[in-house]
Amino acid sequence: MHYYYKNHLKEYSQENRNAPTKTEWLAWNCILKRDKTWYRFLRQKPVEWFILDFYCAKLKLWIELDGASHEGKGEYDAERDIFLLWLWIKIIRYDDHDILKNLEWVALDIESSIREREKELHLKSSILKDTSPFL
Repeated sequence: MHYYYKNHLKEYSQENRNAPTKTEWLAWNCILKRDKTWYRFLRQKPVEWFILDFYCAKLKLWIELDGASHEGKGEYDAERDIFLLWLWIKIIRYDDHDILKNLEWVALDIESSIREREKELHLKSSILKDTSPFL
């Protein structure tokens, strides 16, 4: 499914992709590149009037990293979560601290979430039991 977005978000999302935070860089390069998940995750993906940190359309899975930019935005985040859940987009959140201090745990949790989502959507698993790139 293709989601539309507000035009001004395209430029802003490109700026964000070109200047990732440390935790976004780590999550992308160590966990979410296609050769690691076998799925295509997009970075800083505009959806409607929001920008998602990482989004996989096939899984309808959004991974959000909560850092300093989310401080004081609890109400905004809650509204965004409700709207995206209405679109059947599953949300997984990690704190920046988790990425910096527990990257292996985050990778294993994402792998588990991908497997769970495959079952929910009745997709053939793309992660082979004995060849997990996350370990």
